[in-house]
Amino acid sequence: ERYINPYTDFGFKKLFGTEMNKDLLISFLNALPSMGSRQIADVEYMNSEHLGDGYGDRRAVFDVYCKTADGGRFIVEMQKAEQEFFKDRSVFYSTFAIREQAPKGQKWDYHLEDVYTVGVLNFKFPDDEYPADKFFHEVKLKDVEDNHVFYDKLTFLYMEMPKFNKHEDELVTMFDKWMFVLRNLARLLERPRALQDRVFKKLFEQAEIAQYTPEERREYEASVKNYWDYFSTVKTALKKGRAEGRAEGLAEGEIKERMKNARSLKKNGVPIDVIAKSLGLTAEEIAQL
Repeated sequence: ERYINPYTDFGFKKLFGTEMNKDLLISFLNALPSMGSRQIADVEYMNSEHLGDGYGDRRAVFDVYCKTADGGRFIVEMQKAEQEFFKDRSVFYSTFAIREQAPKGQKWDYHLEDVYTVGVLNFKFPDDEYPADKFFHEVKLKDVEDNHVFYDKLTFLYMEMPKFNKHEDELVTMFDKWMFVLRNLARLLERPRALQDRVFKKLFEQAEIAQYTPEERREYEASVKNYWDYFSTVKTALKKGRAEGRAEGLAEGEIKERMKNARSLKKNGVPIDVIAKSLGLTAEEIAQL
């Protein structure tokens, strides 16, 4: 490919996690529909690796973590594939950006700045949790009874990228354009005409593999390998799980059929030992029918 894959660790951090490219991150964050009139002028990159307060505590490593001029925190994550406890992980990560705001060794009135968790998801939420045409989700703490926002300083923004299917001629907003770039960058051979904004000119320059140093190329190639190895592992696990599920289903079905036949034979007066021998069941199992 000509351009890097933003779903790789190297690709995502190259575009959004470096001081040289923070204008790309700012443009992306400002394009999010939930930002409204709030526009970010500058960001300060924060330490992306966070340890717990005590020895042995779990740590959190963010893809990109930054603070705005007004103190707001943004955790920006690229999630390659579905995880069983993805939502738990997302909430857990947000607590680090909350707890670090508490000053050490001095009085504090518990005032907190905004915390945003932004998730670019290369998967769909399971069980059709959201309609097929809804790929962007803004999640806040709400009152269940009247649905008003109970706490507006903690926000989770998720984008189900497989649901974004707009073509180049359908791109209207900056958000549309960013979604198109993230979804299609690795497949493009040149910058689309719809993406003539200055920020995208820079993005395509930074994403072009040919201009990387040999060391950067090696890092990117290793990141691509890890990306495909990860998917291969997930695919193998899913395939194995389905096979085991089918085998288990067949076994359960066979047992049910045997029990049904045993019940019928017992009802017709066939001796229990004969039923047990012919169907491979125990006398105790047949006696309980």
